[in-house]
Amino acid sequence: MFSYHWGGNQIPNSHYQFSPQRQYYNPYSEAGRLWTHYPIESEGSFRHSQRLTFVLVHGSWADAHFWDGVAAVLRSQGNIVYTPEYAGHGTDSNKNVTHAMITKSVVDYIRHLNLYDFILVGHSFGGTVIQKVAEQVPNRIRRLVFWDAFVLKDGESLADELPPQTRKGFEQLRAMSNDDTIMLPFDLFRALFVNTATTDDAKLFYTSIAPEPAKPLFEKLDLKAFYALQTPKSYVYFYQDNVLPQGEGYGWNPHMSTRLGLFRLIVGDGDHFTDTRTRPAYLAQKLYDASRD
Repeated sequence: MFSYHWGGNQIPNSHYQFSPQRQYYNPYSEAGRLWTHYPIESEGSFRHSQRLTFVLVHGSWADAHFWDGVAAVLRSQGNIVYTPEYAGHGTDSNKNVTHAMITKSVVDYIRHLNLYDFILVGHSFGGTVIQKVAEQVPNRIRRLVFWDAFVLKDGESLADELPPQTRKGFEQLRAMSNDDTIMLPFDLFRALFVNTATTDDAKLFYTSIAPEPAKPLFEKLDLKAFYALQTPKSYVYFYQDNVLPQGEGYGWNPHMSTRLGLFRLIVGDGDHFTDTRTRPAYLAQKLYDASRD
C-alpha cells in the first residue's frame, strides 16, 4: 500500500455552441450541473477596466466545466472567455490519447475560432498543455498564465516532478485500470485537491471527476521551443494547495514558477479545486490580476 503525497477542447463539434460574452451555452447541461452548483458570491466583487480575452485550459480529473463559475464571472465583467475541451476528456470516451493529441485539440480550437491577442491560462496538468500550445501559436498569445500548474523542464514528463512514492502510487493505480487510466481514490482527492472544502462539498465535487488518461502524464516533452519564447508570463499560486509537497525540490512556487524566467506572481489562499466552485469571483480576480497590463 502506498501513501499519498501527490501532487499533481477538442475542436468544436456540431453540438458545441460559442457565446463568448455574457451568455454561456452549456452543451452538457446535466453533466455540468454540479460545476455550477454555487452562486457567484458578492464578496470581493470587482470591475475590470481593461477587457481581455481568456482561453482557460483545465487540468487532470476535470473537464471544461471546471471553469464554468470563473468564466461566468469574467464574462460578467465584459471579458471574452473560451473553455476548450481536449482529447480524452469530457464526452470523449477514448482514453487512449497522447499529450500531442491533447495539445492538438487546443491548437485546433484556437485556429478554428481564429483567436488572437488572448490570455492562455493553464491549471495543473494544463500547464504542460499551454507550454506546448504556446510553441505552436506564439503569435496569437498575449500572455501565458499558470495557476498552480506544472512548468516542465525540457525533456521532462509530469511524472518526473512527482515524489517517488507518489509516482509509484500512480503507477499502481494505472496498472489496476483496464483502460490505461488513473482514478483518484476519494481520500486522496479530499486530502490534496479539496483540502479546504467541507466534507459534504468534497463528496459532491468527487462525483464530478473521471478517470484520467495515464499516458500523457508519463510522456517526456520536448520544450526547447517553449523556452525560446518571449511571451509574457504569470504564475498564480494558492498557499493552501496541497497537491504537491512544498520544499525538498517539489512544489508550485518557487519550484515551478521560477522556470518561467521573468514572470508576474499573484498569490491567493485557496486549494487546488475548491475555489472554482465556492469562490469563483475570488479566483477570477486573481486570474485577471495575473493577466492585465
